[in-house]
Amino acid sequence: MTQNPYGTDPPVQPSLRRSLGVLDGVAIAASSTAATTSIGIGLGVTAGVVGLHLPAIMLLAFLPVLGIACAFTRLNRVEPNAGNGYVWVGRSLNPWLGFLVGWVNIVATVAFLAYTTAVTGSALIQLAGEAGLHEVAGRALDPGSTAQTTAIGIVVLVAVTLTAVTGVRTAARLQSGLLVFEYVVLLGFCGYGIVTGPHSFSLSWFDPFAIPSASALAQGLLLCVFCYWGFESAFTVNEEVRDPRDASRAGVITLVTMLGLFLLGSVAFQRVLSEDELAGHGAQGLAFFGDRLASQPLAALPLVALTFSAMASLQAGVIPTARGMFAMSRDRTLGPVWSKVSARYGTPASGTLLIGALATAVAVLALVIPRLADMIMATVNAVGIVVALSYALTALAAAARFRGLLREDWRQGIRAVVLPSLSAAALLGLGGYLAWSFYTSADHFEVSADNGWFLLLTPALMIASGFLAAAWAKWVRKSPYFHAGHGTDADAPQLLVTHN
Repeated sequence: MTQNPYGTDPPVQPSLRRSLGVLDGVAIAASSTAATTSIGIGLGVTAGVVGLHLPAIMLLAFLPVLGIACAFTRLNRVEPNAGNGYVWVGRSLNPWLGFLVGWVNIVATVAFLAYTTAVTGSALIQLAGEAGLHEVAGRALDPGSTAQTTAIGIVVLVAVTLTAVTGVRTAARLQSGLLVFEYVVLLGFCGYGIVTGPHSFSLSWFDPFAIPSASALAQGLLLCVFCYWGFESAFTVNEEVRDPRDASRAGVITLVTMLGLFLLGSVAFQRVLSEDELAGHGAQGLAFFGDRLASQPLAALPLVALTFSAMASLQAGVIPTARGMFAMSRDRTLGPVWSKVSARYGTPASGTLLIGALATAVAVLALVIPRLADMIMATVNAVGIVVALSYALTALAAAARFRGLLREDWRQGIRAVVLPSLSAAALLGLGGYLAWSFYTSADHFEVSADNGWFLLLTPALMIASGFLAAAWAKWVRKSPYFHAGHGTDADAPQLLVTHN
């Protein structure tokens, strides 16, 4: 019989140090969404799917994500917990589905960290090129090489992981400084591009019915959901904020801010760049945009902002993932190492370091896709599908828990039940349709971002591995999470009383 590493009795629940305010939560959530990275890279990827309809697809994708934000806010009000969706779905729907939410968020973030590691390396190589450094030790530097960008990005990943270990407060201060610089540059260049761009403004940019096909619409929407993904990072530090309501405020403020930035960036890019230029520059899109608007050294500022954004999103990705695994470990659904709290920093230091190590390993595995642009496309599609599933299940948990409000207060019922339910249906439908289109688009398998079976296999493995891990947690670890009324769900209120 496998020995329980926790002992026979449930352990005293470890807790995190409360030190954050709403602005700290905004800094972490805004860094997780990485507006500059999404605009600099995501707009080009999305334009390759929907053409010159970026504002339309960004607005359309905002609607279901807003319904998800309503679900997160309402659930956080009654049960703030570092595990958020994992806890809420497990309590309101089913522990297996709750574990799946926690698991896919972990694997999606690790994949995102691997992708962002390469993006960071690419931005640094581009900066080196702007400074006149084009080769090292006789080897030409190539910002489109997955091998070169990953090697450099891993160095940055190690550095930001070590910073995250010292505490969320320290990380939030760093994020705030980086965000101020990013947004000043982004607003300045995009505003200038809107005013001076050579391409005429067109209302058709805001027309979703002009998008080429239903499959393009579905894929474009999930790509945009990926761009908005990260606002909920504010909820993963809700046990470290002084008032749990600050986490809700931070998440909503971040989401609305992202909408404004994405619309600004979409219009600016389409005013300055043609459709072919938008779709053809991939990870170098923001640098090309800057070169079209200014001469050096000013033209390098957007690239510097992209570098800072990628570095900040690396750190911001490490933080919520470590805290989600911290919550899962408290329930014995994951090993005890994830819930060890550093006596010095009051953070899950061991878990944070392990997340960095896992992301490094996945970044190395991604070398099987030699072109950075292909790796970005494959990662974004896979993460978009599993994030849509996670969001949908969390929204359904809110609808199930608060369904009584429809009889008591119809206004609150619309926000807590109807909007989340519609959002969940939309995201599940989009994810299912896109998965089917991937399946029917190919008749053989190959490791390529153009192969539908490969694009479908990656999210399928993410989801299937979640059910296998859940089975291990239930029958080998004997986790109380799979029994109603036990685990983090029941302990969260006592934890909050202890620390208030």
